[in-house]
Amino acid sequence: MGELLRNPDFLLLAVVFTTAAWILSLFFMLRSRARLRNCFAFLLAVTATVLLIGMLTFKDNPAILITELLVIAAALLIVPFFLMINGAEVMKKEGRSFKHALPLILGIVILIGEILVVLTVFMLYRGERLSNVWLALCLLGGLSIFYGSLMFLAFVLYVAVIQIIPHTRDFDYVAILGCALKKDGTPGNLLRSRLDKAIKLYRKDKTPPYLIPSGGRGEDEACSEADAMYFYLLQQGIPAEKIIEEDQSKNTRENLKNTKAIVDARSGRKKFAFVTSNYHVYRAWYYCRKQGIDCVGIGAPVAFYYWPSAMIREFAAIILEKRHLMLFLLGWLAFLAPFILLMTGII
Repeated sequence: MGELLRNPDFLLLAVVFTTAAWILSLFFMLRSRARLRNCFAFLLAVTATVLLIGMLTFKDNPAILITELLVIAAALLIVPFFLMINGAEVMKKEGRSFKHALPLILGIVILIGEILVVLTVFMLYRGERLSNVWLALCLLGGLSIFYGSLMFLAFVLYVAVIQIIPHTRDFDYVAILGCALKKDGTPGNLLRSRLDKAIKLYRKDKTPPYLIPSGGRGEDEACSEADAMYFYLLQQGIPAEKIIEEDQSKNTRENLKNTKAIVDARSGRKKFAFVTSNYHVYRAWYYCRKQGIDCVGIGAPVAFYYWPSAMIREFAAIILEKRHLMLFLLGWLAFLAPFILLMTGII
């Protein structure tokens, strides 16, 4: 292995591959930021870069590469404990519910998978004979969890990156996507963060945009989300004539569709942006692309403890789209194929 890593031709190939991965990632991103393939292209580029750095440092000091591998292994072991602790914290602060328990559940599942894989490797190392059924189950479970975790990591990394990519400014209309209100009909923490972000955009713009609070009234809400946002904006000094309510939508797709209809019905320039929570930007952008809406997505900050559970829900919502689910399952089969072939003795 050491000789291979020191081989100039192999290093050159690694440099070319890493460069090509970054070019592909940037090409996809420039074409459209709201494509799932961008997540995986970006992860490929980052992974190739990390491996290349390891190869280059190995030439002078093999201990650096070994340290990098140990850090990665330690991170993999820490992840399930972080998720379980985070899940407990979210439930403590936001209340007990299935959606708030998602990090805890996912952490337990990943930990079980890691224990199965480590236990199997340890038993094989000791020379113990394992039944083919046990070995197959451990590998299938462990590798499936690893594959799912890798895809989730790709999604999280990309969603984080698109928050810091510069975007055009000087908007004519800024939509504020609604979310659940408090019982008294006032905006909760998430919605206030979105409103404050939109207000900041409004005040920084030399030609202030129209703000479009978008959201209908839920069954358990005292008023429509648009109404609650309207009064909040007025309290913060936004003139009533610069606010256009959209109070008929029931979900993100309708938020964007109805807001675009309002913009299209008006005359003049129509440069359009939407503001939502940072974890939600990618999915909202994806719905824009599906509906042919050309706009900019801007993320509002959320409490860090809330981010992991929110990202799990966002990932699930995207993957469960029919086309994405098919690609996810095909990728899973392709990932497992070499190990299945080795198990069956075909290769």
